[in-house]
Amino acid sequence: MSKDLQTNHLRPGVKIRQAIEFGTVRFFVWLLSSLPRHTARAVGSILGSLAYVMLTRLRKSGQRNLELAFPQRSSVDRDRILREVYRKLGHHLAEFCLMPSYTPDVAQTLIRYEGLHHYLAARDQGKGVLVLTGHLGAWELSSFYHSLMGYPMGLVIRRLDNPLIDEFVNRIRCRHGNRVIHKDDFARGLIASMRSGETVGILMDTNMTPPQGVFVPFFGRSAATASGLARVALKTGAAVLPGFLIWEERERRYVLHFGSQIEIVDTGDAEADTIANTANFAAVTESYIRQYPDQWLWMHRRWKTRPPGEEGIY
Repeated sequence: MSKDLQTNHLRPGVKIRQAIEFGTVRFFVWLLSSLPRHTARAVGSILGSLAYVMLTRLRKSGQRNLELAFPQRSSVDRDRILREVYRKLGHHLAEFCLMPSYTPDVAQTLIRYEGLHHYLAARDQGKGVLVLTGHLGAWELSSFYHSLMGYPMGLVIRRLDNPLIDEFVNRIRCRHGNRVIHKDDFARGLIASMRSGETVGILMDTNMTPPQGVFVPFFGRSAATASGLARVALKTGAAVLPGFLIWEERERRYVLHFGSQIEIVDTGDAEADTIANTANFAAVTESYIRQYPDQWLWMHRRWKTRPPGEEGIY
């Protein structure tokens, strides 16, 4: 059994419930990782379909979000998109369990780059690279693949509530040189990384609350959006470019898309520039989601935080 799947000894401060949760997760990861890839993905697809049926609250959130984003589409079409989201999340789960077994040669048969030259050009500027990404496609596999191919990076993440699972997941993420930057040390860690010329990926498509978030348009509706990426880019001069690992149905494999570098607005008005750049980043993210609507995490309550005086959406 891989060292990533070995049992942790129960440490002081770890609750029995957390140990049971960890054991359950570790067992399912081991189970999926022991299957051939096509079988593991099929099992993941079944689990995703079951989650669609059983997790009523999340399904309703997804339906509401799709209604907000695509009011012109029929309810049948929106439901088809949501069902496919769950199925692809099951595939993503299977890929995460299999990641420790992937070698560069194996991975290159499953994934290819598109626009790698954009990333290399940004990196070679020497001021650090901020990869704008989100919960679209196989986001966990994207940074893992990039590190496996010789380009390790930092990952801005939120600590999981269960410390055993958090440590376990991070061991897999960081197997080939990646490192995690926790959100509670976000600004300092990110600025230090840029000054060292490193690359950091930031998931920038989740609901935030002021002052960490500013309101910018997202699918035609104000959405509280993380402003840290824009603030760090303005402060350090780091390059910002989009990066998303998408399942391409015609090729039957994943493609890691790197877009061209995003021009940063810098007029000298720090707050106005932060809002303008955050709006640009949100627009870029939206453009990718519109291309691949059945691969975004619609179940997240993206528009939960509302501007003062505005009625709640959910």
